[in-house]
Amino acid sequence: MRAKIHLESGLREVLAAKGWEWPDKGVIEPPKDKQFGDMSVNLAMMLAKQAGKPPRAIAEEIAAAMADDARIARIDIAGPGFLNFTFAPSFWHETVAMVRDEGDAYGSSSMGAGTRVQVEYVSANPTGPLHIGHGRGAALGDSLVRIMEKAGYKVEAEYYVNDAGRQMLILGQSIWYRLKELAGKGPAEPEDYYRGDYIIDIARDVQAANPGIIDLPEAKAVEICKNHGMSDILDGIKEDLKAFGVRHDVWFSEKSLVADGMVDETFADLRKSGLGFEQDGAFWFRSTQFGDDKDRVLRKSSGDTTYFASDIAYHDNKFKRGFDLVVDIWGADHHGYVPRMMAACEALGKKGGLHVILVNLVNLLRDGEPVAMSTRAGEFETLKDVVDEVGSDAARFMFLSRKSDSRLDFDLELVKQKTMDNPVFYVQYAHARICSLAAKAAEAGIEAASPTSQALALLDTEYDMEVLRLLDQYPDYVESAAKTQSPHLISNYLQELASTLHRYYTNCHVLSAEGDIASARLMLLGCVASVVRNGLGLLGVSAPESM
Repeated sequence: MRAKIHLESGLREVLAAKGWEWPDKGVIEPPKDKQFGDMSVNLAMMLAKQAGKPPRAIAEEIAAAMADDARIARIDIAGPGFLNFTFAPSFWHETVAMVRDEGDAYGSSSMGAGTRVQVEYVSANPTGPLHIGHGRGAALGDSLVRIMEKAGYKVEAEYYVNDAGRQMLILGQSIWYRLKELAGKGPAEPEDYYRGDYIIDIARDVQAANPGIIDLPEAKAVEICKNHGMSDILDGIKEDLKAFGVRHDVWFSEKSLVADGMVDETFADLRKSGLGFEQDGAFWFRSTQFGDDKDRVLRKSSGDTTYFASDIAYHDNKFKRGFDLVVDIWGADHHGYVPRMMAACEALGKKGGLHVILVNLVNLLRDGEPVAMSTRAGEFETLKDVVDEVGSDAARFMFLSRKSDSRLDFDLELVKQKTMDNPVFYVQYAHARICSLAAKAAEAGIEAASPTSQALALLDTEYDMEVLRLLDQYPDYVESAAKTQSPHLISNYLQELASTLHRYYTNCHVLSAEGDIASARLMLLGCVASVVRNGLGLLGVSAPESM
């Protein structure tokens, strides 16, 4: 935020002039209690040993040295030597011009400096429709891509298609079983297979496309069922994600890892570094060198590769594509797998290049009652069903309302309510309310002022300052969300901004204000609408003009 940047610059000049080095634990931050001003600084306590003076004496010297700064209205010393700074209203007024001038670009930064980042998310097995849990990961990944791009990173979004392995075989067998059942030749119902009406629908499609399939050898028939089912389900996944406003730049096939020789290439690299070795006819990864309790098999003596082998080769390929940072979004049940994958990346020479975000479960409720979800049993609410019922905006905002590794209660009935208790309605209504006010102003012949010094001087109440301070913090929230890969920070900020707007509207007359005050306040509220729209865009949520 500008206040912190301006203050730090001034403080560093003072410390340099006095021959003091900036202390490692020096902190500049907004105080928890607003009565202590806009920014609180602990430098005096941290400098005591270095300067050889009592903290309060140091604080007095710093305050005296910065007394001529016209942008600072007051400097107070509290307790043992805390410095509390209150900025002049004119400093906060500058925010209005910045928001208006930068428009949709407000909040953008060069923090990422063009760093190449790949974010891989959803990557659900194409064995069934996406469910609500996948939706949370999809919203998180898509929003993170938007936020990191806003902060100056060069980002690519990817979906890893698990089109190889045992789960795909089970899918083919499940469709084949249903197909035989439809033909009146079904055997006893298998225990380990995918259920649900979608399997029956696919079986009918396969039968229609391959009239003689029932007489084919089982292995060939299962292969046809598997390929048809995977293609059909993957098309459905792509369609559902598109409707959810989710972007993927690359759809990467697991099969290609073997077909294009990527697994063999990675094995060769591990062997060359001494971290891959042959034993008992199998190929192993020396993971114990990275803290694992035992070495891990990558290729069995049968010649089959393990899931871990595919994952190592896949991440090796990511880094060879030139990404500086790889972000994986996984379900919380993969928690134990994270250290092993980190070790593999370190073995590939990319220590610190992988960051894993874990997404906890979504407790889907309807009027407070749990909704059962099981893909294998066919008892689940699909993402499509949820989006069709509550809308993409409500679903995305709710998914992003809490930190990803915390459990989330998602009540379908609550999310549909158009009340101030519904977070997404609360924020969107703030934007719609300002748009409605602007329309009424136009009818009354009142125009928003331009950010001249005269107009800005009319924004002089404590409520004006509260709004301006919060608008100034938006770029800081964007950078923090990108740096910590935490989109929920934007959601939280928007709820605070909406709350501040509604409080402002309650305490400050706008259209009925005297003289030019109405125009000045319309100008300020226009900035609020711009930032709300900006932030909602980072979450992939619309900003309606009427509700």
